[in-house]
Amino acid sequence: MERQNHSIVSEFILLGLTDSHDLQIFFFMFFSIVYTAIVLGNLTIIFVVKLDPQLHSPMYFLLANLSFIDMSLASFATPKMICDLLSEYKTISYDGCMTQIFFLHLLGGSEMMLLVSMAIDRYIAICKPLHYKSIMSQRVCIGLAFLSWTTGFVHTMSQIIFTVTLPFCGPNVIDSFFCDLPRVIKLACTDTYILELLVIAESGVLSVLCFFFLLISYSIILFNVQKRSSTGSAKALSTLSAHITVVVLFFGPCIFIYVWPFSSISVDKVLSVFYTIFTPLLNPIIYTFRNKDMKRAIKKIMTKHVSSRLIKEVFLVVNTAVYF
Repeated sequence: MERQNHSIVSEFILLGLTDSHDLQIFFFMFFSIVYTAIVLGNLTIIFVVKLDPQLHSPMYFLLANLSFIDMSLASFATPKMICDLLSEYKTISYDGCMTQIFFLHLLGGSEMMLLVSMAIDRYIAICKPLHYKSIMSQRVCIGLAFLSWTTGFVHTMSQIIFTVTLPFCGPNVIDSFFCDLPRVIKLACTDTYILELLVIAESGVLSVLCFFFLLISYSIILFNVQKRSSTGSAKALSTLSAHITVVVLFFGPCIFIYVWPFSSISVDKVLSVFYTIFTPLLNPIIYTFRNKDMKRAIKKIMTKHVSSRLIKEVFLVVNTAVYF
């Protein structure tokens, strides 16, 4: 990434989550376990959806894409944050900082639009069940996934293309555990008022619009669910409650950070941890423990794997006994 000639800052200093040594050790162990659970949980969803033919439907195709984005969102900064907890001098290069900003907004924008796509899928499935298969074809599903990534790419490019041209010639301390765009642009040696407005216009407005669209969509769906039979309503409400929980957990912190003008550094840190680490962890929990089809598929695959392994071991024992 090319910079202007008068940008002399080659690295940024990250203050991290805390200055307490004891808390840093605790956070290192805690977030190491959490990150491992995020990767394993989301990989489980991806592979189960891939391996079980009964989950080859638009809803689970989009869910697998959501798991991939969540796993990536947790990986753009969390591994470095975990390593920095054991380091006295926490730094990140200029290029590394810009890369974190790029992937944060790429993945964040993509997830927002993917959640909108999942809401559209649920609307068609519940409100227009007879036309669901014809509308939500494989081509449409791939198109929705592609649209999500395209939205994320356009969103992040609109942010990063202006950020890399800023001159950084003085302060280089970021009071966070990763390069958060609002904090980085404040370090520039120039007036960034217009750019800060652009960040609010891009990230804030995108978050708010998607959030209200989802609220309206799920309200319409819930209204239609009430007209159905009790059995169908219970199943639909179970699915919708999982979707709504994910939406609130993801959009709440994003809107607060990028729109709310009175947020403090300590609150922003907590919210940043929430939507970059805890939300990617909660998603597989919500979509597996609250979803009967996912639990059935996981149990089926585990049983099949254990059974095939047991058969191989028995076959090996029998062959050994016959040989002797």
